[in-house]
Amino acid sequence: MRVEIWSDIACPWCYIGKARFEQGLATFAHRDAVEVVHRSFELDPDRPKGDTAPVIDMLARKYGRTVEEARAMEQHVAENARAEGLGYRTEGRDHGNTFDIHRLLHLARARGRQDELLTLAYRANFAEERSVFDPEVLLALAVEAGLDEAEARAVLADEDAYADAVRADEREAAELGATGVPFFVLDRRYGVSGGQPAEVFAQALEQAWGDRAPLTAVTSVTSDGDSCGPDGCEVPQVKGDV
Repeated sequence: MRVEIWSDIACPWCYIGKARFEQGLATFAHRDAVEVVHRSFELDPDRPKGDTAPVIDMLARKYGRTVEEARAMEQHVAENARAEGLGYRTEGRDHGNTFDIHRLLHLARARGRQDELLTLAYRANFAEERSVFDPEVLLALAVEAGLDEAEARAVLADEDAYADAVRADEREAAELGATGVPFFVLDRRYGVSGGQPAEVFAQALEQAWGDRAPLTAVTSVTSDGDSCGPDGCEVPQVKGDV
């Protein structure tokens, strides 16, 4: 069975959802027969390459909040991440264009190191003092994930390398009806939207495994969970919100 996960490194619910999915997968009896493929989805594709800004400032502008309210929003997301055993910095993170990261993730998939690179990139972006929007940091992460340095550097230098693969993923997401991420598609039979609890993913895996009849449309096995879309990331309401 194949599970395809559309996500973006800039999406905190993708970071959290990946951990929750892996917890659900760990309880699945047929987990060794599951192939996981990570697909590209850019939350801010029109942002110029190299144009980065502090996450707190970006949240305040996007949601029309004060800086203090934006910090409170980040703190709520951080609590969700930490509940899953994930590190999460609420200050000092950058937001920027993720196209190069997605291109490098396609190289990593071709070399059998995609999950390793994605895990490292999430950790660098959300938990560590490393900006994934710095090409040298991204190159270091690629090498740490097991990719050849020269090959990874060549991909980053060639803006056309794997660009078509990224765009193809994004077109496919639109065809499947995905308007936000994370978006999980199980054997092209079931779709799960958002960073759902681990038990929801376990249920979806069991249902997809047991029902092998193909469907013409991907539907959700549950209500939407927390996710990120072009208009921003869903966050728990902070006290005083209206």
